[in-house]
Amino acid sequence: MTENDEAINLGYKHRCHTPTPEPLKVEGYYTPITYKSSEHRVSIYTNYKIVQQHDTFYKFTSLCLELETEKGNLLVYGTIMGILGNRDPSYEKDLIKQIEDFRRFTDEGYNLCICGDYNCSFFSNYYFTNKGRENICETFSDCDIELLTYDCSSCIDHIAISKKFIADSTPHISEWNEDKHLSDHKGVSIRFD
Repeated sequence: MTENDEAINLGYKHRCHTPTPEPLKVEGYYTPITYKSSEHRVSIYTNYKIVQQHDTFYKFTSLCLELETEKGNLLVYGTIMGILGNRDPSYEKDLIKQIEDFRRFTDEGYNLCICGDYNCSFFSNYYFTNKGRENICETFSDCDIELLTYDCSSCIDHIAISKKFIADSTPHISEWNEDKHLSDHKGVSIRFD
């Protein structure tokens, strides 16, 4: 989950969050963007055993946990690419640095699942930058990662996973909050058979 609060208890055995960020001064805003101590940019909830947490380029916008699954270990990389959207200069920096993380983990032989707010649509012209789309797609192709939510329209939150990890599994995509009543983002989830 991205941009959530610890008060949300989804009933999973384990949960891990990015640290609460310091107040952020943003040009054009009169006061800094502040977070409550219980608020986090990225949270991962799981019933799988957490083997370890791996370092990411910036601990406030990305979180990487190694999970022990029945198909072998999987790194789950929760992310927000550009907390101020894809038009802010921070987006490109986040994108470049997170891509370095993705390449490092796959070069080290890990299976990788990248989920969260990419601030980029792929199937539709909903919200994207050409450079963002190109860099993400090229990296995933190079790293043999499948963007499972590529075809979801009006969607900037995505799930991508190493092709060798999903092998012959069949993904089933569910979308929710399509009317964007609960949040300004549509929700997506994947179930494998």
